[in-house]
Amino acid sequence: MKTWFDPRVPAADRCVLRPLLDRHAAATPDKVFARFADGREWTYRQTQAIARRTANALQALGVAKGDKVLSWLPNGPDAIRVWFGLNYLGAVYVPINLAYRGGLLAHVVANSDARLIVAHADLLGRLADIDRAALEDAVVLGSNAPPIPGLTIHPPAAIEAESDAPPPDVDIAPWDMQSIIYTSGTTGPSKGVMSSYLQLYTMGTESFFPLGADDRFMVNLPLFHVGGTAAVYAMLALGGSISIVEAFDTGSFWRVVTETRTTSCVLLGVMATFLAKQPPSDQDRQHTLTSAIMVPLCEDSQAFSRRFGCDVYTVFNMTEVSTPIRSEKNPAPLGTCGRPRPGVELRIVDENDCEVAPGLVGELIVRTDRPWGMNHGYYKNPEATARAWRNGWFHTGDAFRMGDDGQYFFVDRMKDAIRRRGENISSFEVETELCAHPAVKEAAAVAVPSEFAEEEVLAVVSLVEGVMLDPTELIAFLTPRMAHFMVPRFVRIVPDLPKTPTQKVQKHLLRSEGITGDTWDREKAGIHLRRDRLRQIA
Repeated sequence: MKTWFDPRVPAADRCVLRPLLDRHAAATPDKVFARFADGREWTYRQTQAIARRTANALQALGVAKGDKVLSWLPNGPDAIRVWFGLNYLGAVYVPINLAYRGGLLAHVVANSDARLIVAHADLLGRLADIDRAALEDAVVLGSNAPPIPGLTIHPPAAIEAESDAPPPDVDIAPWDMQSIIYTSGTTGPSKGVMSSYLQLYTMGTESFFPLGADDRFMVNLPLFHVGGTAAVYAMLALGGSISIVEAFDTGSFWRVVTETRTTSCVLLGVMATFLAKQPPSDQDRQHTLTSAIMVPLCEDSQAFSRRFGCDVYTVFNMTEVSTPIRSEKNPAPLGTCGRPRPGVELRIVDENDCEVAPGLVGELIVRTDRPWGMNHGYYKNPEATARAWRNGWFHTGDAFRMGDDGQYFFVDRMKDAIRRRGENISSFEVETELCAHPAVKEAAAVAVPSEFAEEEVLAVVSLVEGVMLDPTELIAFLTPRMAHFMVPRFVRIVPDLPKTPTQKVQKHLLRSEGITGDTWDREKAGIHLRRDRLRQIA
């Protein structure tokens, strides 16, 4: 194993998946690493064997170090083994959001340069109607997968090699690319964030605290989001364990925590709100949870801690960075993200990257002292990379202010992304699909406050002259074309969109007007959209 002299970079067996997993499998082979929703458990030795068998099978399919492979799977054993098998070879893990379809799916497939995809059978049909670029092969998990012309379909056995002998050794360094995770675009299509092993290690070990080898972290966020991958990697790095669930569910949350012996988890703001709004019950204290990371801090952390008997923390993070801001235990006031962690520099700046006066709002920019501790750009998008990293700092695109006591407060998104129930939504991509309707002349998608937490999507559209459009018809048009969470809840039809002299839509005016008397509400009309429920793979 290669060593280096920079003390800021840990040894490979502390931060790179293959040697890290091998180290734990040798030291604690019988310790449980993962517990799944169906009750199955993997010890560290079993996890290593599964990763090796998957790696050997992927290698037989032609996968090598540096290759990008798409993983389109729900949370569960298959998603973990495909990820670990890829990284065990030094290949790049490229997960896809389960809700993607249409133009957004085509963009991710083409941008990734992937030749191979491992997909759930229920999702495969969405590939039939898009340009699949370099994609040639699909390993399909599940039954009744439709044939896709031009795509070679392989059965589940194609990633189930019999031998768990280690594949040929390959030099995988902390700065090698571990994953490409797609984050919502705001002025263009979604961008693929290139992350190293060292970035993911830093993100996980710096945010999931105060945890250790005796803790079990519940992964209730998708493994195609950094919130899910960072949790898994944090516990792998610490020698702890994880419990994998498909998604958060308010009614069963405390029961699942206890059944899985979970000690910590992430609670996105809406999750914490839903739990806090439940009537008091005996389950409030009869569980194993000792800590929770609430993002954002939208509930009184001290009241939450008193009621549920677990300490609350909060952080600021995004796919591109590595948890630069974190809080103390049970922080206050609402809205705080905490203070900079060691090894991080933060500035709040104006549009010219000049620092604003204390207390004023500006864009948060970040850099770290650890090499490769943050993203190393957007895949095949050098222009976006240069914009984000200008002047040697990463520009978050988020508006912040700093309080007198040194705490940082998130104010708003300077970009046009919309945050709905844990999902980042590109207004550009929503607008593209809105404008695909033949009756729509122009469209703008903006965020409006939700009654629960975060935001809802408001679509403001102007119509082709002489044409009428029922909002119900528009929603029916959009539903098969985009992820369920992207479909607007509110629709407002206007004669013309407000414009600047240079003909740019003045979205700030639409946001300030918000929900007007002539705005149509999809949910009040009885149209409720839910994520697809995939069949369990035997």
